[in-house]
Amino acid sequence: MHTSLNYSGKVVIVTGGGKGVGRGISERFLSLGAQVFICGRSEPETLPKSGDNHAIFDTVDLRDADAIFKYVEHIAETHGHIDVLINNAGGAPAADAASVSPRFSESIIRLNLLAPLNFSQACNAVMQKQEGGGAIINIASVSAVRPSPGTAAYGAAKAGLVNLTTSLAVEWAPKVRTNAIIAGLIRTEQAHLHYGDEAGIRAVANTIPLGRLALPQDIGDACVFLASDLASYISGSTLTVHGGGEKPAFLSAANTE
Repeated sequence: MHTSLNYSGKVVIVTGGGKGVGRGISERFLSLGAQVFICGRSEPETLPKSGDNHAIFDTVDLRDADAIFKYVEHIAETHGHIDVLINNAGGAPAADAASVSPRFSESIIRLNLLAPLNFSQACNAVMQKQEGGGAIINIASVSAVRPSPGTAAYGAAKAGLVNLTTSLAVEWAPKVRTNAIIAGLIRTEQAHLHYGDEAGIRAVANTIPLGRLALPQDIGDACVFLASDLASYISGSTLTVHGGGEKPAFLSAANTE
């Protein structure tokens, strides 16, 4: 194992780290020796683990700023340091932008943009005092850089998260590096809700140049790189992990050869 990817003794927080993409991220850090703390509103049925190394879960309402700051303070006091924060928690159910309630839109923005900002602020206060500083990675989405019909507030929040990443990279340098990952289409345990049955998933995968949906571990691989000293000169950047992207619609519509 390359020493640059040895996370033994490192404390890593992964919000929403118990399922889906977050679980894949947690497992990657666990496999490299990190002490991983995950949080969310409900505890997963099984904790992410790698060998004998398993994540530690705490219940935290990520929409509650006070709860976030108390949680980060607790981790810092009990473990002495926080080395990596992965702002992964997020998401949104489909909703018609013409009729959705303002309260609903506000809750989506709060979860997908304000919660990462609050978590980052809390962890930055700890990381700035550490000799080695720290790394913050924000998990965004292709919805940040293309239309997001049916999830307009979510797309807007993720776009804001990308911009937030660049601003914090300037404000908090040189001690703390902040980067974002724009994640493409991912196969998780809830993939059927977005893409349908296996035939639907295969059809969607065929629209991606690399011929498959991402796996949660693919996003985890990107995270362990960006948080490592291999990426020590990368900050304020956005890494797009989408298998080559989505083919332009006009290619299938045009009738020219």
